Amino acid sequence: MTTRYPAVAGRFYDDSAQDLKSQIEQWLDEATLSPEQSNNLKALIVPHAGYIYSGSTAAKAYKQLSQISDKIKRVVLIGPSHYYSFDGCVIPEADIFTSPLGEITLDTDGMNLLLNSEHVTASDEAHSPEHCLEVQLPFLQTSLNDIKLLPILTGYITPEVLASLLEPLWQDEQTIFVISSDLSHFHPYSNAQDIDKESCSHIESLQPDLTPEMACGCTAINTLLVLAQKSGCSLHKLELINSGDTAGNKSRVVGYVSYTVTSP
Repeated sequence: MTTRYPAVAGRFYDDSAQDLKSQIEQWLDEATLSPEQSNNLKALIVPHAGYIYSGSTAAKAYKQLSQISDKIKRVVLIGPSHYYSFDGCVIPEADIFTSPLGEITLDTDGMNLLLNSEHVTASDEAHSPEHCLEVQLPFLQTSLNDIKLLPILTGYITPEVLASLLEPLWQDEQTIFVISSDLSHFHPYSNAQDIDKESCSHIESLQPDLTPEMACGCTAINTLLVLAQKSGCSLHKLELINSGDTAGNKSRVVGYVSYTVTSP
């Protein structure tokens, strides 16, 4: 058994288990529950910045997920590789991911299934420094019970190809997809607001044509939109902000949004 240990605990989020759990639980308590968004929940889109910037925005989506914790057995967690470039997608070789809140067992059966594709390879090297998936782990551990995790980092792959690979997992009623992505990066506050509103209009109209300038996790979001369009899903925006609204200045901001995706 091999383990992937946290790379950004103490930087992106608190490395004290007690303080981390308390912070997340407070955000979840403050978030509004929307029963219509918890029922038939298929996916979330959540940001992946440091918690002081985007944690409360992510919590608004995880609040909905926590209401169906008894139904969910697997999480397909998808985000962009920030540190390595590659074709296709990369899953880890590890069997376990950890956070300050403990261990999460990986879905080795699901990962082995994906490895049958020429578009998927396994590498712990790509996953070891990556924050975009790691910052979701404490939220998942707080919102859900006993789950298995299937972590996927995207490289150069079309949304259509990735969607076809993930279709069998998408059809599983005990599986939830979590898409980890921020929106625009390093624009002045008002410019970022305009860019991010346009990006959200594409998301809400199920147009799988986001670019990296619109969202760093555009491949994962576009893949979700392909799957959502095919299955008649609806998207519900919970919060759209940027770092200038939280802990950053307004001269160079990063955009954050949270969505739920529900099936008909």
